[in-house]
Amino acid sequence: MNAQTSSAAGAPASPQAPAASAASTVTLPAQEVDRMRHQLADWANLGRYHDDNASLAPPAPGEQRVVFMGDSITDNWGRLAGKFFPGKPYVNRGISGQTTPQMLVRFRQDVVALHPAAVLILAGINDIAGNTGPETMTDIENNFRSMVDIAKREHIRVILASTLPASVVPWRPGVKPADQVRELDAWLAQYAEQEHLVFCNYYPAMEDGQGGMRPELAIDKAVHPNDAGYAVMAPIAEAAIAKSLAEPRP
Repeated sequence: MNAQTSSAAGAPASPQAPAASAASTVTLPAQEVDRMRHQLADWANLGRYHDDNASLAPPAPGEQRVVFMGDSITDNWGRLAGKFFPGKPYVNRGISGQTTPQMLVRFRQDVVALHPAAVLILAGINDIAGNTGPETMTDIENNFRSMVDIAKREHIRVILASTLPASVVPWRPGVKPADQVRELDAWLAQYAEQEHLVFCNYYPAMEDGQGGMRPELAIDKAVHPNDAGYAVMAPIAEAAIAKSLAEPRP
């Protein structure tokens, strides 16, 4: 073996070039991962009320059932205290975080299939926040139109509620929703009049004079009513429901 060969054999292996660094990864909280996994599997959350709907008896003769369709503002209404309009044939079908396209997907299952006399729809803030992606105001309006169209075809009276005042969105700090809320509410009021629907206007009683919710009525001083807030909203809802039920079915 010559010196050159011996030297090559005994030399340490040349260090390899460092491997290209792996793409940066972000670790999400387990709760957020679970939420995203669930949303991918059931985007409109049809499973949330599947069993409840199956076990809910049809309305009794003469019963004026009303379904409340909405997001967390509806979902939270009376949940903790177990007091969602006691003694009234009202059914809560709110789901926290939802936007109008998600509500539209589940409208037949969570509203039509329950055979209500009326539906009260409260939505919009999560669309403005972009919870399920970007939406134009026209997109939001069209989702309301589609829910109303379905309800009318099924002879269900429709009550459109104003979006509650909000000047901040805690989970989307960059969003300043006050002007968009006012714009959406103005359209809802005009559309309700045009289509001969009842408009349930919570906004004036809940607003702080600057486009936000009155802090004493909100658990987060932002978008979610506390017990005092719901106490303000309840008679407004009851008056709108009474007005709607007094009108003939579409």
